[in-house]
Amino acid sequence: MSAVQDLLDILDLEPLEVNLFRGRSPQSGWQRVFGGQVIGQALVAAVRTVEARPPHSLHAYFLLPGDPKVPIIYDVDRMRDGKSFTTRRVTARQHGHPIFSMLVSFHSDEAGLSHQAKMPDVPPPEKLPSDSDMREKLLPTIEFRPVEFDRYLGKKYPDGQFNVWIRTTGKLPDLPAIHQCVLAYASDMMLLDTALAPHGRTLFGNEFMAASLDHALWFHRAFRADDWLLYAQDSPNLQGSRGYARGLIFTRVGVLVASVAQEGLVRERRKT
Repeated sequence: MSAVQDLLDILDLEPLEVNLFRGRSPQSGWQRVFGGQVIGQALVAAVRTVEARPPHSLHAYFLLPGDPKVPIIYDVDRMRDGKSFTTRRVTARQHGHPIFSMLVSFHSDEAGLSHQAKMPDVPPPEKLPSDSDMREKLLPTIEFRPVEFDRYLGKKYPDGQFNVWIRTTGKLPDLPAIHQCVLAYASDMMLLDTALAPHGRTLFGNEFMAASLDHALWFHRAFRADDWLLYAQDSPNLQGSRGYARGLIFTRVGVLVASVAQEGLVRERRKT
């Protein structure tokens, strides 16, 4: 079975009752559930209770670490079904406690004015080194190629900027909602690590204890998550062991398709 099919299976929740779904975690040896998995599964749960309108934004809080050994129950509250907007609240539970809460808003595109930010001028993914070694250690379902790879070698980027090309490792079905849920899953993958770019450090080691605290995602335009997308990230602030990072996601021709923001715990481990 391919890694992409594994991802689709993770996102394919089991319906238990009206507005109630069950999700499972891959048995990868991680001590806690990957935050992007919970975001993606919660979005799937919300999408399955709405007809004819795509999601345009989500705002989530991580309340407790997820246990990968047991299923996650997703409870959807149908808060609003309006003429223009639909709102859902999703609560994820394990061991009788809420571990995650997310609001999702749905809206169909309307005619009107349009503008967007400009994509950074960076090399295309084909001119960047392969990420195969790092990908196997992190998320085998997502291929990524960092532009500022030398930050992993200790180079500091004072403006906190970090650009990375991402896509799934295989083709996805054509259903737009699947691409949105996959991007929601991937959007949590490297964002918090950007908070250490000004310091020439990284979360991919044992120096720091890190955890996502909240996560916001806005969908702007149609895209495919199995085509290369540029995740242009920066970190305006790190203080009190909380890092704030944000990102703009572009197609390779410069179309802005999504925006992301996150605050997370970035706690330096004490030496014993």
